[in-house]
Amino acid sequence: MDKNLFKNHDYEKIKDNLVSWLQERVETAGLEGAVVGLSGGIDSAVTARLAQLAFGENLLTVIMPCHSSSSDREDALKIANEFQMQVIENDLSDVYDHLLDELKSTGIKDGKLAEANIKPRLRMTSLYYYAQIKNYLVIGTDNWSELKIGYFTKHGDGGIDLAPLGSLVKHEVKELAQVLDIPAEIIEKKPSAGLWDGQTDESEMGFSYEELDQYILSGKAEPEVEAKIKKLASKNSHKVAPVPIPNRDKLL
Repeated sequence: MDKNLFKNHDYEKIKDNLVSWLQERVETAGLEGAVVGLSGGIDSAVTARLAQLAFGENLLTVIMPCHSSSSDREDALKIANEFQMQVIENDLSDVYDHLLDELKSTGIKDGKLAEANIKPRLRMTSLYYYAQIKNYLVIGTDNWSELKIGYFTKHGDGGIDLAPLGSLVKHEVKELAQVLDIPAEIIEKKPSAGLWDGQTDESEMGFSYEELDQYILSGKAEPEVEAKIKKLASKNSHKVAPVPIPNRDKLL
């Protein structure tokens, strides 16, 4: 990673600008605060802390285990307790099991990724339940690195109202986390979407976040890494594009 790509960044200023941006967006929407899902990872920790600075007590954090690692739950609670955030916990494991049994009963089954993606979609549904009742917006945790290659679940963790980290690559999120006093063990934790045991972002992507960030910011990467990034970005472009609709003029 070329550290010169980040040397001129003022992360205190970035923090303040993101807090103001969140406040402006929620106020424009005529709403009162934010809901953030806490996963135990750095992106959700940073997002929740920014939202807390923006909205104070009008922040609700939600921990939603779904056959998840116990360490993820502990890390999520650590963040909530460290910063005295309002937090509720809702274990979705039984709901997931019941829904998956019903889906498999149709005879269409044996899709590991399809089954795993139910988890973030259940979390999205839960977050919007709380947000609508409390008159809040759902604040997402996706960063620019993930958005670049579509590394998120459509209508899952991608089903959000605002993405404050959407203009920052993963390395920049780490730098911002330090300004926000996020615990070091959360910052250095190996990124994972928690879709199944042992799953990590980088093993699934096929390259490191450092390689991805370097490519996004400088256009430089090893040929095989560049090819993988471009392939994922093309394959997942539908996730970040508006829903296609037919051209009315061509229909009439």
